Amino acid sequence: MNVFSLTEGRSPLIISIPHAGTYVPDEIRACLTPAALRFPDTDWHIPRLYDFATDMGATVISANYSRYVIDLNRPPDNAALYPGQTKVPLCPDETFEGEEIYLEGLAPDEGEVSRRLVSYWQPYHDQLERQIDRIKQAHGYAILYDAHSIKGELPRLFEGRLPDMNLGTARGYSCCPALEQAAYKVMQGCSYSAVLNGRFIGGYITRHYGDPVQDVHALQMELVRENYMNEDDFSFAEDCAVNLRIALRSVLQSLLDWGIATYKPLRTTA
Repeated sequence: MNVFSLTEGRSPLIISIPHAGTYVPDEIRACLTPAALRFPDTDWHIPRLYDFATDMGATVISANYSRYVIDLNRPPDNAALYPGQTKVPLCPDETFEGEEIYLEGLAPDEGEVSRRLVSYWQPYHDQLERQIDRIKQAHGYAILYDAHSIKGELPRLFEGRLPDMNLGTARGYSCCPALEQAAYKVMQGCSYSAVLNGRFIGGYITRHYGDPVQDVHALQMELVRENYMNEDDFSFAEDCAVNLRIALRSVLQSLLDWGIATYKPLRTTA
């Protein structure tokens, strides 16, 4: 099984999908609890939800392995992304609802975590870096959109219910302020509730790769899953997804429009 699936596009937009995978090697699967084998924390169907993006010229990289193998949106040194809140480590040991992921005594030790870093985490990030470099060489800039979804209510991680669309830009550090505002304005005009830099401000991918000074602009979108799927059996809900796809297409188009308006005059002048 390849670590990731990749479709290269020609536009400045890169969509990263690090948590949609469900594949687990047999030797790891044998260590997982029945609760973990349901893969409840998967960003279910995100590649399908965004399947229109390739028609917009986007490059799409999507992980094939489960986040329970290793979390691609966590720093390699395993530092906490949200100090003071529940930590989700590189190799998660509990589900978002607090259930054990590994059978007793079978959680990975430091050596196993290091092996997974080399085998699964590093190839995804190496490819992501290559795609950013490729896009920058072609356009002079790159827009990285990290696509996620989550259950709307998870008391262990946050109080109450999340807004439907949660845009994170590391509190404005990972992209140009005008870009985040362009996307957020579109979100506010949709029929879904929206927030900018609320509970989720972006994980490792957004914070690490977003560097507007170097013309790499990164944003994370966290969607409430109930707006496009069924939580009882994790099946895709096409009737609901239709409207959400329309909203997401508008958000992605706002990113592309901003890039054209911002960088085309600069390239023409040069």
